[in-house]
Amino acid sequence: MKPFFHFDTDETRQSLLSRARNVALWAIQQYEIEWNCIHFIQLSDTITYKIKTNTMGNYLLRIHSERLNKEEIISELIFLNELRRIDDLKVPVGIMSRSGSYVLECATEEGYRKPYVSMMKWVEGEHLSGEFTDSHVSSIGVMMGRLHEASASINTSHNFVRPHWGISSFRQEVTKLERYYPRFLSGGAWMLYQKAIDKIIHQFDSMHQDARNYGLIHADLHSGNVVFNNGLPSPIDFGRCGYGYYLYDMAAALLELYPKHRWLLIRGYESVVKLDKDYIRDLECFFIMFMIENYCHHSSDIREIPSLIEEQRYALSYITEYINDREFLLKVIEPIDPEKIGFFSELEEDPNI
Repeated sequence: MKPFFHFDTDETRQSLLSRARNVALWAIQQYEIEWNCIHFIQLSDTITYKIKTNTMGNYLLRIHSERLNKEEIISELIFLNELRRIDDLKVPVGIMSRSGSYVLECATEEGYRKPYVSMMKWVEGEHLSGEFTDSHVSSIGVMMGRLHEASASINTSHNFVRPHWGISSFRQEVTKLERYYPRFLSGGAWMLYQKAIDKIIHQFDSMHQDARNYGLIHADLHSGNVVFNNGLPSPIDFGRCGYGYYLYDMAAALLELYPKHRWLLIRGYESVVKLDKDYIRDLECFFIMFMIENYCHHSSDIREIPSLIEEQRYALSYITEYINDREFLLKVIEPIDPEKIGFFSELEEDPNI
């Protein structure tokens, strides 16, 4: 049986989306929802659709890849329901089907595995366009502090299953990057990456894990997973949620901010949860770790390569500061000229780029 999420060319991608639409139309019928419109959102680790109604608000339908099993999907929904109950956080919550299930196994075309489907209540709000204001980033920090404070109080059962984001998962991602890095990195640039990877692993070994700094996290809190309603932010898309350091969660949000706004987000966070006085060192480790993981994830998609190449001017600058033990998180760092380490010359010789 082929995986439902089988796609490696434009043709197989279109075939997948065709299968997915049929699954989505079947799945909608399994819920007490009087819908009038189904709108495709994106294909990523899940295939998502916005389901619109006239009187019941909107919903999010997700078709899950084989990356997560049924127990992991159910555990995500349990986590979200607990967050909503504890602190009234505006987060997506699961919707039960007519049969009383939160996760459905759906029939599809012969020869493909049956995918899992879940339905969630839509979190109303808008993604911000343009640059964030001081108020926006500060409020995201406050939201993140509340999220971590609430998650720290959740007692999970032995049936609760979510991924752990740490050195083991990082090594797995790096294995993927070892295959694809020549698409956007030269040999010299890759040597810098390897030094940063080794330092991250070594630094992880020296970290002390406890209930104050480690727990259930969102694990993907970039701006695309935050919506604003009446000026207040809400986190969405918890598909990657799992166990990890709270600072790892913060690093995802800091990646796309200027130093001034990184500081404002941290101050907003500390208005809810106080950080250790030497947190910067570990936060910079997670910053580089998350940045590298992003490149691991996108390096296999040839459509992403031009933007990955463009970003290396800054990525290599941050990596250089990190491996040389120079603080960088709250400073303006000048981009590196990749040609100084043979960046473009080697890429131009690669016939696969």
